[in-house]
Amino acid sequence: MFRSIPTTSPALPGRLASHRLEDSLYRVLVESVVDYAIFMLDPDGHVASWNEGAQRIKGYLPEEIIGRHFSSFYTAEDRARGKPEWELETAVRDGRVEDEAWRVRKDGSLFWANVVITALRDDAGRLIGFAKVTRDLSERRAAEQRAILDARRVAESEAANRAKSGFLAVMSHELRTPLNAIAGYTQLLEMGVPGAINDQQREILQRLARSNRHLLGLINDILNLARIEAGRIEYRTEDALLADLVQEILPMLQPQLARKGLRYEENIAPELAVRVDREKTQQIFINLLGNAVKFTPPGGVVRIDAEPSEERPCALRVSVHDTGVGIPADKLESIFDPFVQVDASHTRTTEGSGLGLSISRELARGMGGELEASSTSREGSTFILTLPRAGVPVSER
Repeated sequence: MFRSIPTTSPALPGRLASHRLEDSLYRVLVESVVDYAIFMLDPDGHVASWNEGAQRIKGYLPEEIIGRHFSSFYTAEDRARGKPEWELETAVRDGRVEDEAWRVRKDGSLFWANVVITALRDDAGRLIGFAKVTRDLSERRAAEQRAILDARRVAESEAANRAKSGFLAVMSHELRTPLNAIAGYTQLLEMGVPGAINDQQREILQRLARSNRHLLGLINDILNLARIEAGRIEYRTEDALLADLVQEILPMLQPQLARKGLRYEENIAPELAVRVDREKTQQIFINLLGNAVKFTPPGGVVRIDAEPSEERPCALRVSVHDTGVGIPADKLESIFDPFVQVDASHTRTTEGSGLGLSISRELARGMGGELEASSTSREGSTFILTLPRAGVPVSER
């Protein structure tokens, strides 16, 4: 390493002793630095000194490197391009040169380095060598590269999502037009406008109408999902009585309840009010109650309860419970993913796109609420919808 020299001597004049002291302190300071490689080159670029930091970063002992040309630290490509010589020439001309590039350790491994080479001159202006400082920036560069890759992946993912959402929106719109036409012509045939039809033909038309409504419902779900993912959903919130919101959509479910012989129970205090988008909240209830009816066997119970939330004092907790087939514990979160269904086999007896719960959760969150599920397989499921209470500012929800 740097060799120590006496700091004082009675035989030296005071000024010379002071210079010796400063030189000694400087050498001790440089030698003690371990985070930077600090060393000297002679005018031809040969290593003339070596500190602890240089040994740690580059891997050479002093006796292994002192006297060798500093081009040993450069890649073969840089040496072939004459980069070491160019850097010395630039330092001589401009006083210093700075570079960030790959450098080579003793074992042949590469590290990303920041290098500063400064030309040193004596009092007469003659070149006496170079001071070289090297920092290992490999970790910083790796972090920057990871950040760039992450940003690129996010950008690609967002672009793919936008493209997918755009495709779904266009596809859904194009499909709805002929389906609506099919529905209209079916109604005309049922009404006997072109001519009388018999009972068998009427039954076929009714089946066709049901299939058409089912397909149109799937397409509407896809279109709603595309709008949500594209951020094109607007919320028009207002205060509304919770019981009214539920009662208004019950007539749509009564035929299904009656057909399966299910008992419907409701426990909602008449004064409970929420601050929501009325239409979107009712869409959530249609999805939740519709699923409860769909997955509950004949003779079962579908129940809806509401109460103030203990976890969120400014919200109401609405529970939709059924006595149906239940949901396995490992599926309780994945059922909210798009196109996921608990029973995705070819033999399942229920219909659906697998989008209803995903859409419902996104709509709930868009209004400042949440949708979660709990269940015991074969014993029923409970979906918990949290909604902001009426009169509560957005900042307190």
